Amino acid sequence: MKKDIKNISGQIFHQDQETIIAQCTPISSQGAIALIRMSGQDAIEIATKISRLASGESLIDRPTNTINFGWVIEKISDTCSKNIDQVLFLLMRAPKTFTGQDTIEITCHNNQFIVQNIINLAISYGARLAQNGEFTKRAFLNNKIDLVQAEAINELIHSQTQVALKSALAQLDGSLSSEIINIENDLIKALAFSEASFEFIEDENIEFGPQIKNILENILKNIFSLKKTFDAQKQIREGIRIAIIGSVNAGKSSLFNSLLRQNRAIVTNIAGTTRDTIEANIIINSNNATLIDTAGLRETDNQIEKAGIEKSFQEAEKSDIVILVFDNSRDLTLEEATIYQELVNKYCQKIIFVKNKCDITPVNSKLLNNLLSEQKENIIKVSSLENKNLDTLENIINTKIKDLFSKIQSPFLLNKRQFNLLHALEKKLQEILPLISKNPEYEILSYHLRDTISYLSEITGKTVDQKSIDLIFKEFCVGK
Repeated sequence: MKKDIKNISGQIFHQDQETIIAQCTPISSQGAIALIRMSGQDAIEIATKISRLASGESLIDRPTNTINFGWVIEKISDTCSKNIDQVLFLLMRAPKTFTGQDTIEITCHNNQFIVQNIINLAISYGARLAQNGEFTKRAFLNNKIDLVQAEAINELIHSQTQVALKSALAQLDGSLSSEIINIENDLIKALAFSEASFEFIEDENIEFGPQIKNILENILKNIFSLKKTFDAQKQIREGIRIAIIGSVNAGKSSLFNSLLRQNRAIVTNIAGTTRDTIEANIIINSNNATLIDTAGLRETDNQIEKAGIEKSFQEAEKSDIVILVFDNSRDLTLEEATIYQELVNKYCQKIIFVKNKCDITPVNSKLLNNLLSEQKENIIKVSSLENKNLDTLENIINTKIKDLFSKIQSPFLLNKRQFNLLHALEKKLQEILPLISKNPEYEILSYHLRDTISYLSEITGKTVDQKSIDLIFKEFCVGK
């Protein structure tokens, strides 16, 4: 049986009323319990057929939002059945559920034979296995959440840092949706002004061109701000990039290994050992980051080494934090000082200045002192060999990361789909602004303003085609 749920953009979306079932918890041998979710018009009836409650009651007679202790059973005959597992049944009746449909959640022991037996038993009574993201898709189609919130659920599941988790929760709570609705309301206001001008300009010489222009310019400012958040969200999702850069044999690879607490980079006394970048994931105070060891900086005729040094500069450009490493035990050459100065001039704001090998008697380097004369408060001395002051360095890195994320304000865009739609709206509004001239054609202006509203409706899912819906929810895991 299928029921028409939404008429979106002239299309009828059919909300599938078939009862679906899937395991919600990860399929793993670890963990004591597993959770199975079943949703659809027959969910409670099917659960009743495969259940026996300790209270002696029938599950179908139990009130909504109750947790019921009992067994999943398989009927052998009218008078005989066998227990599959001892479980908890969480019963939730439509429409006040996540999907908007009758929903049963079964908490059982985490053994895949048990889980599959329960799922297969439900399927034998008419349920079917859920597709990727089908529970969330039904929540969207039943107006429980909009499309932005649905995408936020997927972000929430895949969040690997506290900041990513916080941002996804904010979007799930509706922060971006509210911003989109505000922009939509402003566009509707501009459209109303345009319609009023079209109606009254000839009879009463009343027009609202300046008001419309002001509204559209403010919307463009909001769109610009939202678009800027897309890179920040990518930064949150993928983690901060931290490049370790410095002259040859300054101890970059040793510092890289020390921060990782493992040997990933080759460490020798031979200058230029690292000729390509080496990357590794690292967690610093709950922040996900990518640590990059780079080729040593020096003047060289070796083409391979030269390419590695060029790549080091590229890493400095695209990294969020640069750990600039100096060898505290020797003087800088003029060539090294020139290269360092270029890095400081370009990337000073994201540099952490590190004097390595502080376990060795330091050399009073005039070139180094001149280079760091304005950075005295920002220099940290470490010893990769003796792990000295590494905890202080990690704290400084963490402070830098916090400073980066403190500039990120919610709401912000979660994905490329949202970015592309806002970019298209921005382009459309920029085309509309010249129409608001001395003698604007308000009928034409109104036509274009109506068109702009559709971009926002597609972001939240008010107007969206079936193909887009399928692509979005295909990215979800089964059981969500």
